[in-house]
Amino acid sequence: MSITTRVWIAGAGGRLGSALCRRFDRNTGFRLLASDLDVRVEDSFQVGHFADLNHPDVIINCAGLTDVRACERQPEEAYKVNAIGARNLAVAARRIDAKLIQLSTDDVFDGAASSALCEFDDAHPATMYGKSKYAGEKLVRELTDKHVIVRSSWLYGAGADDFVDQVLQAAARGETVRLPEDEISSPTSADALAGFIEYLVGAREYGLYHASCEGACSRAEFAREILRLSGFADSVVEPAAADETLRPRFTLLDNMMMRITGIYHMPDWREALGMYLSERNAGGLA
Repeated sequence: MSITTRVWIAGAGGRLGSALCRRFDRNTGFRLLASDLDVRVEDSFQVGHFADLNHPDVIINCAGLTDVRACERQPEEAYKVNAIGARNLAVAARRIDAKLIQLSTDDVFDGAASSALCEFDDAHPATMYGKSKYAGEKLVRELTDKHVIVRSSWLYGAGADDFVDQVLQAAARGETVRLPEDEISSPTSADALAGFIEYLVGAREYGLYHASCEGACSRAEFAREILRLSGFADSVVEPAAADETLRPRFTLLDNMMMRITGIYHMPDWREALGMYLSERNAGGLA
């Protein structure tokens, strides 16, 4: 008799949640349980009720307030969604003995480093977004043993208006795109990250993992590659100061735990971007 793994994706309407839903939907080994604003992670009653009703084996927390400027304007809302939401899911996971996969961000680092940051480097968030996500990490660690925290960077993908959409829309309107040359990390496809998360669902892996696409670039270089692959002139990208974006200057993640354990390998960021744009243009991400 086959055993089906019940996977609850909280925040299923976002870019990563959408990528995971597409992936799990076509795999008969999983029973997909998806929620978005119908189950608000910051509401402990709603989270507990959904967990008790459906009893998932694995909970993937993709929910979050990710708009950096909104987090600065509304710090309590940022902590409510990004920290309390993580707490509520951790409590529910522990009660029903589910594995929790908590999604986090490179913004837990302040941008002052000059070399790639691994899982053993101390986090020092500088933005309210980074602080609230790091608070969520700490609550997950404290409240449930069966957890994996996955940090990624510059995530893009179908399901929500993202950086790729913004760059292409600006280019189509003939507008200049102003982006920093000195803000460095690694663009990560939601589809590429979803592949690693699918691996984690069935693996006996716990703890903290960095999971960004390989390689590094600036925001401006990322935009130029998007435009080049989409047939636009990259000359529409002009330099801007990093502090205009409210994002940390240097948050390049080193996937050290993934590498030294030998469990998985993320693709190069250019390769992943090319695959995403090809599928996007072919209408395969609708």
